[in-house]
Amino acid sequence: MALIVGAILALAIGLFATGAGLDRDRAFYPVVTIVVAAYYVLFAVMGGSHHALLLETLAGLVFVAAAVAGFKGSLWLVMLALAGHGIFDLTHAALISNPGVPAWWPAFCGTYDVTAAAYLAWRLKSGGIRAVAA
Repeated sequence: MALIVGAILALAIGLFATGAGLDRDRAFYPVVTIVVAAYYVLFAVMGGSHHALLLETLAGLVFVAAAVAGFKGSLWLVMLALAGHGIFDLTHAALISNPGVPAWWPAFCGTYDVTAAAYLAWRLKSGGIRAVAA
């Protein structure tokens, strides 16, 4: 169920953002990437683990840096960051012990991230969004 909901939600948000014109702004997908990366930090706070908080913050900063670099450079980097976060979700439990992460979250978020990355790639490839600033 988490896989289906993650995919449908990412596609629905992408289509909504396109329809409303929100993704014409180069900041939309970088902000989505930053928000997605912040959830594990929130889960570390909820789980009360200082060690997880430190590790999740460091991991999150990698995705924040990629989002900012992609915003300033090419949105293809943002697409890679979203897809990379999806891979991170699948391997998260082996990398970081975070007691606040719901059991269903990695599957949901990983599917969301990969679907959002695919949607962004389609928008970039089709010319719906310019990869680099004008």
